[in-house]
Amino acid sequence: MSDNNNSLIGRFWNALRRPSAKYSLLTLVLGGFVAGIVFWGGFHTVVEATNTEAFCIGCHEMRNNVYEEYKNTIHYTNRTGVRAVCADCHVPKEWGPKMLRKIQASRELYGKVTGSVDTREKFEAKRLELAEREWKRMKANNSLECRNCHSMVSMDGEKQKQRARKQHEMAQRDGETCIDCHKGIAHQKPKGMKEDDEE
Repeated sequence: MSDNNNSLIGRFWNALRRPSAKYSLLTLVLGGFVAGIVFWGGFHTVVEATNTEAFCIGCHEMRNNVYEEYKNTIHYTNRTGVRAVCADCHVPKEWGPKMLRKIQASRELYGKVTGSVDTREKFEAKRLELAEREWKRMKANNSLECRNCHSMVSMDGEKQKQRARKQHEMAQRDGETCIDCHKGIAHQKPKGMKEDDEE
């Protein structure tokens, strides 16, 4: 049995070292492994570059509209000096949901090319539609991006104002998620919102 295993292992290594046309199988496997690492590193670098604030406000549609609003919120400037950038609220941290969000966001490229929100007037006309789409997405993923930083179970109700404590207790009891109550936390609320969204 031992000789059989040694023979099998020996044949396997011989197959790896045997040339296939020009290179050994081992060389091809190692080359593929190195190429995979280089590809993954490049892919990861590009994905992370698209999560930066500079990338997000690289087009005037974002820079002149939602970014200007965001600069006046607690997520931009606060007593602790912790800033939530665009990706913190709009891109999940986990790899699978992040890739799904990146694919969904490719629709924004179509909007850029067609100029659907390239002026303030066009942006305002579509603001409610864009906001409702984002609220629906966040509701569907249980406000995953909010929970990158905030956790209901970690909140100390005793340190909250009475109204906030009561609202958070009711939200936990009713299975609500952050976006159910915190619309307009980083951007202006759109005109024409439904009464249910006006919380």
